Amino acid sequence: MAIIKCPECGHPVSDKAPVCPSCGVEIAGRIVICPQCGEAYFSDQPACPHCHRSQQAEAPVQAQPAGQPQQQSAEQQPQPKKSHTTLIVSIIAAIIIVGGGLFFWSQTQGNKEQEAYAYAMTSDDPTVLQSYLDTYGSAPEEHRDSIESRLEQLRMADAEWSDALISGSKAALQAYLDSHPQSVHQQTALHKIDSIDWATAQKTNTALAYQTYIDEHANGEHLDEANDALKSAQATTVQPQEKDFIVTLFRHFFQSINTKNEDGLKSTVAAFIDSFLGKSDASPSDVVTFMKKIYKDDITNMNWRLNNDFKIDKKEVGDDQYEYTVQFSVLQDIERTDPSKEKHAKYLIKAKVGADQKISSFNMTKILQ
Repeated sequence: MAIIKCPECGHPVSDKAPVCPSCGVEIAGRIVICPQCGEAYFSDQPACPHCHRSQQAEAPVQAQPAGQPQQQSAEQQPQPKKSHTTLIVSIIAAIIIVGGGLFFWSQTQGNKEQEAYAYAMTSDDPTVLQSYLDTYGSAPEEHRDSIESRLEQLRMADAEWSDALISGSKAALQAYLDSHPQSVHQQTALHKIDSIDWATAQKTNTALAYQTYIDEHANGEHLDEANDALKSAQATTVQPQEKDFIVTLFRHFFQSINTKNEDGLKSTVAAFIDSFLGKSDASPSDVVTFMKKIYKDDITNMNWRLNNDFKIDKKEVGDDQYEYTVQFSVLQDIERTDPSKEKHAKYLIKAKVGADQKISSFNMTKILQ
C-alpha cells in the first residue's frame, strides 16, 4: 500500500482505497503511477499529465494477494529513506542556531547592563538609580549592592538639602555644596547664595559691599545691578585711597608752613581758591602771605600737627571726577624768644579739595579750650 495524491482533488489517499474519502472518485484498480516522475493518474489517461510520458505498458496499480510481495520494476523500487538522518541534522542545526542566538542575546543584555550600571553610578539623580534596579533585577549582586548603596547616599543628601534649604543660611547652603559638588541641586543652591549675597550688599549699601558681591559672583544674577550700584556708591563713598591722598595733602600743607616752604605751600592749593580764611577768589600768593603774617618776629619755631579726626564727604562733579568736603582739627605749638609767651592752640579746619586734588577752599576757627 502506498499513499498517493488523488488525481481528482489532490488529497492524500491510499492507492488501495476503493474511493477517495474527500471527493468520492474511484481509486482502487484505476490508478497508474508514472515510473518517470512518480505522479499518480487515472489509467484511462494515455499519458502522465505531469511529465507527459506515454502510458504504454503501465498497468493500473493492482492490489496484491495477502502475503505476496508486490513486484515492481527497478524504476518503481523505493529508494532508501533518509528521513531520520535529515531530522537529526535539522535538530542539531536548530540547537546551534537557538544557542547562538541566546549567546548573542545574553552578550547584548550584559553590555546594556554594564553601560546602565556605569551611567547610574555617575548620576546624582535617584530616579536613574531606581530605574536601574527596576530594569536589571538579575544584574550581578555586587552591581545591585553598589547601586542601592549609592541610592541611600543620595537619599541622605536629599535630607541634607532639605535642611539647608529650610535654614535659608548661606553657610548651610555652601556646606551642602562643599559636601555634594555634583548635586542635582547645585544650581538652586548657587541661585539662593547669589540672592543672599545680593540682599546683603543692598542692605549694607556701600561701595565695599557691592565690590565684594562682584568679586564673589563673576557671573552673578545681579551683576549689572551691582556695577551700577557700585558706581553710585563710589560717587558718595570715600575710598581708603582717597582718604590717604587727602590726609597727605593737608599734612604737606602744614609741613610747608612749619618749614616756611613757599613753593611747597603753593603746590598744595589750586590756582583759584574759592575761599581762603574768608577771602574770596584767593590765589596761592595769598596763602604765602598768610604764612608770613603768622610768623611774628619773636617766634622762633612753629609746629602744626594734624589730629586723626577727618570727616570727608564726596560729591561727583563729572565723569569719575569728585569734589571733597573736609573737616578736621589741628594743634598749633609756638615757641617764642620769651618762653613765658609760648602758645598752644587748637583749630577746626573746614576745607574743600577739587577734582585736581588741590585745596580749593580753606577756613579755620580757633577752638576754645
